[in-house]
Amino acid sequence: MNEYAVLLSIIGFGAGFAVAYWMKLKSLKDKITDAEAESERIYQDARHRADTLVKEAQIEAKDVIFKMKSDFDSETKETRSELKKKENWLIQKEENIDRKIEQSERREQDVIKKEKALLEIEEQIEKKDVEYKGLIEEQRKMLERISCLSCEQAKELLIRAMENEARYEGAKLIKRIEAETLEEADKKAKKIISTAIQRYSGEFVAERTVSVVPLPGDEMKGRIIGREGRNIRALEAATGIDLIIDDTPEAVILSGFNPVRREVARLSLIRLIADGRIHPARIEDVVKKVTQEVDVTIKEAGEQAAFDLGVHGIHPELIKYIGSLKFRTSYAQNVLQHSVEVGFLCGIMASELGLNSKLARRMGLLHDLGKAIDHEVDGPHAIIGSKLAKKYGESPKVVHAIAAHHEDVPPNTVYAFLVQAADGLSGARPGARKELLENYVKRLDDLEKIANSFHGVSNSYAIQAGRELRVIVESDTISDEETTLLSRDIVKKIEETLTFPGQIKVMVIRETRAIEFANK
Repeated sequence: MNEYAVLLSIIGFGAGFAVAYWMKLKSLKDKITDAEAESERIYQDARHRADTLVKEAQIEAKDVIFKMKSDFDSETKETRSELKKKENWLIQKEENIDRKIEQSERREQDVIKKEKALLEIEEQIEKKDVEYKGLIEEQRKMLERISCLSCEQAKELLIRAMENEARYEGAKLIKRIEAETLEEADKKAKKIISTAIQRYSGEFVAERTVSVVPLPGDEMKGRIIGREGRNIRALEAATGIDLIIDDTPEAVILSGFNPVRREVARLSLIRLIADGRIHPARIEDVVKKVTQEVDVTIKEAGEQAAFDLGVHGIHPELIKYIGSLKFRTSYAQNVLQHSVEVGFLCGIMASELGLNSKLARRMGLLHDLGKAIDHEVDGPHAIIGSKLAKKYGESPKVVHAIAAHHEDVPPNTVYAFLVQAADGLSGARPGARKELLENYVKRLDDLEKIANSFHGVSNSYAIQAGRELRVIVESDTISDEETTLLSRDIVKKIEETLTFPGQIKVMVIRETRAIEFANK
């Protein structure tokens, strides 16, 4: 029994172990089946995502290719358009050149015809000249025969008669001048005092406008010019000033008649160089900002000049014109500083003469007002300035003093003479203005040539840096009375032919020397 029970237990244990083993195998098989199903699902999902990504990439690639193709077509179209424009421009240029060549040929033919006609006219004139000379000689001989006088005797009689008549007229003129002098004694005295006060000398440093902008290096020239010249064109269009970029090392030259625009261009270019960003849009922004700053500077300069002189009630537009003179020079003398100095001098002289010093300072400050716009308006700057002053409500006395300070209109008030005197002093005193050595030497030579061109002048000397011209005449040819006329004629010719700052004194010298020798 015991053996039977042991056998049964062994068999039971084996059966239990077999059942447990079978169940374990079944569980493992189910897990393997589930794992294979899960891996198949993951694989199918990954494959689906991969197909989706591939399709999206294909669509995105097609979009990029389409965009690149559109951009390429657009650029190609623009390039073709530009090439077409250049081609049309070249064709038009060629047609213009052909037309100019045809015009030149026609003009050349016309010139040849006119030359032939002129030669024929010249030959006819020469023939007539010979005939006229013959007729004049015949008439002269006939007159000598009729008058029983030779040509020299007739000239002598005529000269004597004209001399007597001139002496009589001269005596009448002297008497009239003496009467007028007595009537104008008070005005003449004031004028003499104002002339004496011209010897006053004030000092200031003349400012000069800068027309050359330094560069950090020559490579900056290329950046200023830009691709196909777009930067330099934008800068010239925005400022109205020409930029000259030549072989000058590390420098750009600014050229223009308007000094304010030239200053705007100078400051703009300096800022662009310092900033480094140079392109058309940036150029426009910088020029706009600099223009506003320069306008403020101009207004402040005009207000400061009026404040320094104690002149009030000037129209705001006139203040702007006065301030713009800060950027204008005359013979290297700053025009605004010159105007302020003229205002001070006018006020001092008016006080000495018992006149209205404030009115005189106002005239002095405004006398060169026309120089603010004389590059835009035709005519003398004195007349331009007087019109501006009248337009903005200045009094008739001020308007007249401005117009008369260079005698474009005859001066008829003491204030006008004061402005003339102060203007001459400010421009003529040593150090106020300067010229190039070549111009200075040429002016001295021209002065002596003008004096030597008159009859009876034996020699002439330009002294005191061209401020005085001494003319020595022949005593047996020029009389004492004629020296006055000669000096006026020389002054008139100098004013008509030369350009000079300040005034030039012309002194005509005539002397008679009697020499004898005592012998034993």
